[in-house]
Amino acid sequence: MTEHAFGKTGSFSIGVEEELMILDRETLALAPAATALVQGSSGLELPGTLKTELFASVVELTTGVCASPYEALESLGALRAAAAGLAAPNGLRLAAAGSHPFSPPEEQEIAPEERYADFVAWAGVTARRQGVSGLHVHVAMPGPEECLHALEGVLPWLPLLLALSANSPYLEGRETGHASVRAEILALLPRSGAPPAFASYAEWEAFVTLLRRVGLIADATQLWWDVRPHPRFGTLEIRAADQPTALGRTAAYAALLQALCATVLDRPRRPAGPESRGVYAQNRWAALHDGIRAQLIHPERPELVAVPILTAELVDLVLPVARELGTDELLRALDPSLSEADRQLEVGRASGLLAVCEDLVDRSLPS
Repeated sequence: MTEHAFGKTGSFSIGVEEELMILDRETLALAPAATALVQGSSGLELPGTLKTELFASVVELTTGVCASPYEALESLGALRAAAAGLAAPNGLRLAAAGSHPFSPPEEQEIAPEERYADFVAWAGVTARRQGVSGLHVHVAMPGPEECLHALEGVLPWLPLLLALSANSPYLEGRETGHASVRAEILALLPRSGAPPAFASYAEWEAFVTLLRRVGLIADATQLWWDVRPHPRFGTLEIRAADQPTALGRTAAYAALLQALCATVLDRPRRPAGPESRGVYAQNRWAALHDGIRAQLIHPERPELVAVPILTAELVDLVLPVARELGTDELLRALDPSLSEADRQLEVGRASGLLAVCEDLVDRSLPS
């Protein structure tokens, strides 16, 4: 077994990564300035770090290990404020969403790092289409087998998370017809969507070893699934959600996923197989297309269920653990009648895409 960090931090501690777009202050188009923001943050005392991403117009905000979603919320508020403070003197603004309303991804600069250049040289136009932003939540696991156990327990609920978080209805200046075009674009990558069904952590390791030996990946971070083990951090990394604009939504999704991981680990391990992956693929598409109006196959029953009903069931499922963790108040933001994708469309249809960008900028600032 390769070296890992499972069990080395408190079980169910969390880390959160947000991907924010950098905009020109006047035009509100994407601006390739991530390196300047990252370098400017190096002397600041922050509860986390600013990092580059594939595109030079995106800055990643990464918390440290947080004992609770409340700590993560506080850390991300400080990181968003610091990034905005660094952006302003450079004629820049920040916006949090799953996609930029009008700047074409394929025309954006790639961050000046060798790993990104190598990725673009390999994946070509598929890489250049990945100008979308997501929320990644890491939940610490007590051991590697528990990580696979939690993965299978969490996976059936991730299309619901995608439906609730959908926040990318526009791309290249037009309505896409999807609540989350980000999820559709991510599916262009290899090793995307749901991971294969592994019976054990040893099977997962063998798969990673195979891909490394044949030269397809350098490490497990090049598995772009919606959820994956992250041995170096000792976490289950959940990557299904669009990037929220409102910071409170980020905290709500982090609280939901932390409580869900703890809940499913108290239950027998869910069997994995072809049917579960087929259901996942169907539900993922319905969620990205219809958002909060999606009809999803129930994780436990052979029936279609509306997002509001399924949300209520999921909250009921995790609520006892959330109360133990002291995070039940954060779950109140999981309102399936309110969608950030719908808000973008409402503003865009009434006032145009510049107004959408202004609204995203205003709502991205921590209150």
